[in-house]
Amino acid sequence: MSSAEEFDVVVVGGGPSGSTVASFVAKQGHRVLLLEKESFPRYQIGESLLPATVHGVCGLLGVSEEIERAGFTRKLGGTFRWGSSPEPWSFAFAISPRMAGPTSHAYQVERMKFDDILLKHSRKLGVDVRENCAVTEVVEDGERVRGVAYTDATGARHTVSARYVVDASGNKSRIHRRAGGERTYSDFFRNIAIFGYYEGGKRMPAPKQGNIFCVAFDEGWFWYIPLSDTLTSVGAVVNREFAESVQGDPADALSQLIAKCPRIDDLLADAERVTEGVYGQVRVRKDYSYSNSSYWRPGMVLVGDAACFLDPVFSSGVHLATYSALLAARSINSVLAGDLGEEESFAEFDARYRHEFGLFYEFLVSFYDMNSNHESYFWQAKKVTSFADSELEAFVELVGGVASLDGAFVDAESARTRFKHTAGELERSVSQVDRTGADDATPLYQSEIMGSVMEQGTQMQVQAALGGDLDPADALFPGGLVPSADGLRWVASAEQ
Repeated sequence: MSSAEEFDVVVVGGGPSGSTVASFVAKQGHRVLLLEKESFPRYQIGESLLPATVHGVCGLLGVSEEIERAGFTRKLGGTFRWGSSPEPWSFAFAISPRMAGPTSHAYQVERMKFDDILLKHSRKLGVDVRENCAVTEVVEDGERVRGVAYTDATGARHTVSARYVVDASGNKSRIHRRAGGERTYSDFFRNIAIFGYYEGGKRMPAPKQGNIFCVAFDEGWFWYIPLSDTLTSVGAVVNREFAESVQGDPADALSQLIAKCPRIDDLLADAERVTEGVYGQVRVRKDYSYSNSSYWRPGMVLVGDAACFLDPVFSSGVHLATYSALLAARSINSVLAGDLGEEESFAEFDARYRHEFGLFYEFLVSFYDMNSNHESYFWQAKKVTSFADSELEAFVELVGGVASLDGAFVDAESARTRFKHTAGELERSVSQVDRTGADDATPLYQSEIMGSVMEQGTQMQVQAALGGDLDPADALFPGGLVPSADGLRWVASAEQ
């Protein structure tokens, strides 16, 4: 074993959450080591981004122009066959007054290329990036994490000491338990996803040709993501009981599901599934919806999928990953600079992360419930009334006190009542969306939950564009902290 090297921060994992937190800490002049077990570029799912990531986080990183030059499919919004009406409805980011102007789009990305851009940008900012290096152990000293041990491509073992270890190693993290707590899996979201790639699929009429298309059908729902003029990512989210029929031949299972969904079947009528190369495999993901009960401990913090993941329906994965990375970087930078104590700084990280997770949880639960007029087993299980008290109680324990829009989350029944109210509001809003082609989704954006879900992403976009928060005097929580002018640290609010 080599003697221990010393860094300010060690980041485990080179995906969007890992490269983002590494870059934001390196921008403050700190010594950062990033250990990635694979060699980039590598395959990853999660291809549909939100403006908060593209213009907010990537803007603060200074990599937006490079993302724009990469030639990814421009995404102006989303289209859904979802809810009580059989006709699809669309929303455009530009319809929202909060997202008007040059930030009124996101991208559909090939994650191999997108993640590689972010990791190379980390290197440019001075991060020591080491690929083919698998972390095998977290080094502790009493109550504090002090570093990690890892094995390089030759099999040699090394130890590294650091003030902070960031676990950004994704849903397959081997070290997340060392932050304390356990993963709690969601029965409500505990589906399986079966997905592959097709050449020659049809596109929706302009200007919606770059939209993600989500289509509900009896067995679950499909995503249809145009990655280029010809390449499409197609996936079905179905009940986990369907897993038995997938074990033999995933490709055949996906084909059978496509045949049961006329709108997707029509879009792929002239397409051929990719059968070679990195996109040539039909993949299956299961048990992907969970949250760790603890997001940090002295010397260690979890970000991205190492901490939690909800559901692919509204492209929240990369948003929560990069947003949590920014929050963690602000806390780390504040402590390393001597501006704030660790407890105060990471309490802000923890509260904001749970707040954002809770908002998306409420939104997605309500979004599923509004489509539960289907009589199939999948959709009946997606009714808020079908929620088990145990899961609602776990949710309240995880986010209670920080996530609620109105202080309503105090027990299982109050959470169920709140979710049902939000689902009703969403259903009414969607029923008022223009389906004539104008794509006027103003009623959707006027709903309380949509405004709350968009709030932090909007602030990041403004901060990236103008160098300042929307209202830096207002803390998110009483007595809380606010971002610094450059967005990279925490400072006391003007109220304190």
